[in-house]
Amino acid sequence: MKVAERQNLLPFALVSILFLLWGLANNMTDTLLAAFKKVMQMSDSQTSLIQFAFYGSYFCFALPAALFVKKFSYKAGIILGLMLYAGGAILFLPAAKAESYLFYLVAIYILAGGCSVLETTANPYILSMGSAETATRRLNIAQSLNPIGSIMGIILSKQFILRDISLNSISETYMGLGLVLLAIMIIMLMSRMPEGKDEEKGCISVSFKRLIKNKRYTWGIVAQFFYVGAQIGVWSFTIRLVMQELNIEEANAATYYLASIICFCLARFFFTWLMKFYHPAKLMAWASAADIILCLIVILMSGSGMIAVTALVLISFFMSLQFPTIYGIALEGMTEDAKIGASGLIMAILGGALLTPLQGYVSDVFGVSVSYAVPLVCFVVVLWYSLANCKPHCKTVKIK
Repeated sequence: MKVAERQNLLPFALVSILFLLWGLANNMTDTLLAAFKKVMQMSDSQTSLIQFAFYGSYFCFALPAALFVKKFSYKAGIILGLMLYAGGAILFLPAAKAESYLFYLVAIYILAGGCSVLETTANPYILSMGSAETATRRLNIAQSLNPIGSIMGIILSKQFILRDISLNSISETYMGLGLVLLAIMIIMLMSRMPEGKDEEKGCISVSFKRLIKNKRYTWGIVAQFFYVGAQIGVWSFTIRLVMQELNIEEANAATYYLASIICFCLARFFFTWLMKFYHPAKLMAWASAADIILCLIVILMSGSGMIAVTALVLISFFMSLQFPTIYGIALEGMTEDAKIGASGLIMAILGGALLTPLQGYVSDVFGVSVSYAVPLVCFVVVLWYSLANCKPHCKTVKIK
């Protein structure tokens, strides 16, 4: 069965590029904490406001984005997202001239708002570009570009920001990104794309009532909240754990972080291929179970060196399919409620902002290895959601 209809292949390709773009933004932002700490001589608490602004913006923009798309179209949502993303990136230049951290935070908030609009719009748009039977597989294909963007973000940061850290290197890099985004926006404007407007302009409150009654959807939000908390927590403490296990400095430890992202990227393609033969929920059940085991190895094999580090890197391999698969299962069968429903799943990204500090607290008290008990619990939630939604497809997977 075709993943996308022939007339939708170009729109599918164009929208899939957006997944790369917000992956790039996420990982470039991670490097800003170290950059601002050095340039402006800030404390960790002050630099953490970058992540607060970024993920706080994601949470705030998701629902308004869904309402905007519901009133207009998917294409209109994409254009709005690109405008905000580009605008925030370009604002880095005057922020450098003003030498104002608050100005940078505003720019980051606007940039992340654009990413939130793009995610809220692009995910259900991809689901709508073909048959319901291949929707989750189609989303996994598009999501495969997201970690490629993450790798690009790390490489760009190393080459243009971290090599010679200054306000100018930070701002010029983001300014260049903003100009690229404007060019992509122009291409989108000139391209003929299915609008994907709602055929029925039903009352928003009615959509909310239907969504609340949909247990697969509501528990999907819970699963997504915990999954994102696990992903950001695993990656946030990767360098710390590698430094501890291998007794190396930050620069060398970052290589293992990059290896984790590469594994994540390659696994997206691998699991997408496997979805030709296995139900997505069944694959996610096995993957989340593997992550639970790997987290246990990280915790119990503290001080083992490469054993713990290898387990840590492999966690990313099995994480790769979980976000888009939870997303696809939660929105399965939706039509007019898909746009509003998508916003809830994007707002669940708040899990990264709330659970990562919890993992940090556990690390301070018990050590970085033990802190991986937090993502372990998160993966248990994902496993439960997988098992609950793979019947009758997953007769070989049973809760004992």
